[in-house]
Amino acid sequence: MATVRSGEYEGLSNKLKDAAWKPDYGTATFNSKSGATVIGARDFLVAYNVNLNTTSVRRANSVAFDLRENGRVIEENGKKVLDEHGEPKRQPGLLKSVKAIGWYIKEYGIAQISMNLTNINDTPLHIAFDTAVERAHVRGMRVTGSELVGLVPLNCLLEAGKYFLQKQKRSVGVDEAELIKIAVKSMGLDELAPFDATKKVIEYVLKSDTPKLIDMNLTAFANETASESPAPGGGSIAAYMGALGASLATMVANLSSHKKGWDDQWDIFSDWAVKGQQIKDELLKLVDEDTNAFNKIMDAFGLAKNTDEEKGIRSQAIQDATLYATQIPFKTMQVAASAMSICKAMAETGNPNSVSDAGVGALCIRSAVYGAYLNVKINASGLKDKTAAQNYIDAASKLLQDTNAEETQVMSIVESKIV
Repeated sequence: MATVRSGEYEGLSNKLKDAAWKPDYGTATFNSKSGATVIGARDFLVAYNVNLNTTSVRRANSVAFDLRENGRVIEENGKKVLDEHGEPKRQPGLLKSVKAIGWYIKEYGIAQISMNLTNINDTPLHIAFDTAVERAHVRGMRVTGSELVGLVPLNCLLEAGKYFLQKQKRSVGVDEAELIKIAVKSMGLDELAPFDATKKVIEYVLKSDTPKLIDMNLTAFANETASESPAPGGGSIAAYMGALGASLATMVANLSSHKKGWDDQWDIFSDWAVKGQQIKDELLKLVDEDTNAFNKIMDAFGLAKNTDEEKGIRSQAIQDATLYATQIPFKTMQVAASAMSICKAMAETGNPNSVSDAGVGALCIRSAVYGAYLNVKINASGLKDKTAAQNYIDAASKLLQDTNAEETQVMSIVESKIV
């Protein structure tokens, strides 16, 4: 887009004379009266300012020039050094896909390094911050905090949180909210104003307002389950039991990662905790998805059936919804079962003071798999395609058998360590 804008509107006439600038649609004719429209696409741009303990724009600029990809013009004896084309030579900056400038903010009484991160895959937020810290220090200044202008993708903050935890040699297998908190505190994103993730993170701003089961507190969720409504039912509860089991295994991994005397193993336990967090998060989504699957069946049964065409549409919708209602608990079985390996590892090598927690986690996971298995069987029985139904039941039976065997192993380890 910067190339398109170069030369401004008045320069467009000459550009259109070049065959390389031929429009995708229409003629290459400049019309000074109608204006020009361009549509482009780019990766997400993050507008990011770093705060300095100085009021000097010149010194802030010196850091900005160190950082930005375009760097600074090379000078000798106060004069610009030119290349063979008569253009000023430049010393590239440290950060790819970064534009930066120093300025003074009267409102805050400080100078800032104002950056545009035009490709956060090339230069993530946390790297821009840490490099600014290093370059400011070299030039006798200190970074006191930073601010995000506009919205930021969630992953920017999650990766930043992990980065700063790793620097502390702490487990990165913590929940989303904790990672955001670490990122905010590490980069001082709340120095100038409170940081509200619900208003700064794109995914949170776009989040659906539809109430979710997993957003309820424990009492409300239990009351909703105990009500006369058929959903949430056993499938959702199975997924939630699995989430609790994975959470317990993750807790043991996190406790083990910073156990005194085990510092040389922190990254091993961190890896287990990351896996546990991923499984837990997926199972929490399945809590609501199982209820959604049930609702799809109810919606299908509610379709009109007055004509042969409507009957056909209704019948197909019922089968599609029933298949989905079979696939979701089967997915719950698969995801929950994958957490058993974490329980086993934590029972064998985790913090011995928490071995019982690994055992309870294994019991939860086994119950989750068994509960989801029952839902696979009952929903598959409604499929007209009996071959597909039997395939799901057979696969579910094998998964349940394997999980039961793993649970027995874990509990044997746990019992042997509890005197």
